[in-house]
Amino acid sequence: MAVGKEIRGKISSVQNTRKITKAMEMVAASKMRKAQERMRQARPYADKIRNITANLSGANPEYRSAYMRKVEGAEKRVGFIVVTTDKGLCGGLNTNILRAVTAKMKDVQTVGGSVEVVAIGNKGFGFMNRIGAKVTSHAVQLGDTPQLEKLIGPVKVMLDAFVDGKLDAVYLCYTKFINTMKQEPLVEPLLPLADARLAQTAAEKSAYGWDYIYEPDAPSVIDDLLKRYIEALVYQALTENMASEQSARMVAMKAATDNAGTLINELKLVYNKTRQAAITKELSEIVSGAAAISG
Repeated sequence: MAVGKEIRGKISSVQNTRKITKAMEMVAASKMRKAQERMRQARPYADKIRNITANLSGANPEYRSAYMRKVEGAEKRVGFIVVTTDKGLCGGLNTNILRAVTAKMKDVQTVGGSVEVVAIGNKGFGFMNRIGAKVTSHAVQLGDTPQLEKLIGPVKVMLDAFVDGKLDAVYLCYTKFINTMKQEPLVEPLLPLADARLAQTAAEKSAYGWDYIYEPDAPSVIDDLLKRYIEALVYQALTENMASEQSARMVAMKAATDNAGTLINELKLVYNKTRQAAITKELSEIVSGAAAISG
């Protein structure tokens, strides 16, 4: 039964694959909980800096930071900080965000603009190189526990270009974690910092309404805080993307495990039918031979 042996080999192969996908699903579920916790822990830091910076900016309305400088007319020189994963096997997570980034890049290039990219994550870095985008800096292999120190260098390249007037705007592109089953690709403006980002509620205004003593001076302190706030926003985007990655991988591996189980059942049915047909054929040949001898 050469055909039956081949089917048994396929069944064994799919069973091994199912074990792997099941193990990856369980690992992703464990990592997802840790990634969600890191994501929640990163939020208070960014909120604290935002409130302090907003209060300082309100106390010094005559100073307008370079990070809040807006250009007149269309954005001709645009930078993109693209956050993707280092590994695959996470469904359409990277495909969706890269599709959104590509669409925005085409809009800029349609009006005669130029584009620069900082790639965070191996998948985005590889994709941008393949399409011929100008990658000014990148950060890959960040691991499951990202460190802010590894992001500061690549992000600083984009911030310095904006402050020096080489870029008109910078966009932050990442996948926002909604829940386990839903992740949303976002391409949102990072620079210039909008006033809405620094808006405070009445409770926050009363909680942070202090007078400050500046050293060396107010503009330097405000610029430094805004820089730290922007770095915190990028780090927050990375933690959101990692939580989305593990959720998407868990869902993808569960679907793969379920599909493997369905395929195994179908192969077993084909194997049993083939085996039954072979047995029926052998019995028919035995009966026919016996009838021929007795006749």
